[in-house]
Amino acid sequence: MLNGYGATIVEGAWLTLTLALSSMAVAILLGLIGAAFRLSPLRWLALLGETYATVVRGIPDLVLILLIFYGGQDLVNRVMPLFGYDDYIDLNPFASGVFTLGFIFGAYLSETFRGAFMAIPRGQGEAGAAYGMSGMQVFFRILVPQMIRLAIPGFTNNWLVLTKATALISVVGLQDMMFKAKNAADATREPFTFFLAVAGLYLVLTSVSLLALRYLEKRYSAGIKTAEL
Repeated sequence: MLNGYGATIVEGAWLTLTLALSSMAVAILLGLIGAAFRLSPLRWLALLGETYATVVRGIPDLVLILLIFYGGQDLVNRVMPLFGYDDYIDLNPFASGVFTLGFIFGAYLSETFRGAFMAIPRGQGEAGAAYGMSGMQVFFRILVPQMIRLAIPGFTNNWLVLTKATALISVVGLQDMMFKAKNAADATREPFTFFLAVAGLYLVLTSVSLLALRYLEKRYSAGIKTAEL
């Protein structure tokens, strides 16, 4: 059906999944840092967090990908000779993709995490402190578990969008399933067949992710009663 390109596209699908998971790990880290900055009582930290979230969310993903990959490569090759390194440096498409997607979706997750932390009643942390817990114990034992439960719906949306956005990294030469499908389509002149196969693989990946995250949401919501209107 895929004219012998099936194994190649599956190989690309594995790279796509690896890219998505690695990018999300970076995004979670930057999202937590961004949320902490935005909730900080220090005005300059709060301003820095707001600037990061506002600027990144206001620029199209593809523009940032091209800017960081090509612009970053040009910048690196201009700066390195100043330190005595004259060889030309090629940025790795996978590493660039992980950093770029993580940087982009870290801005979105900073809003998700900030909203989740703000939804936790202040009395929760105060009760932990009154019980004798340290600040770190209050944060990790009381605030973080509740934040995770509240952030899962927004996190799910960001994960699904990030997974689909991995297709954009193919424009900088990463041989993911989109890149391999395009090569196969050009070689066989059957674009509909291969792009339909890729669409199906993305649909499977996002559907499985949605089921897993819904299960996780139920686990974290166990014992929580919601008010009935």
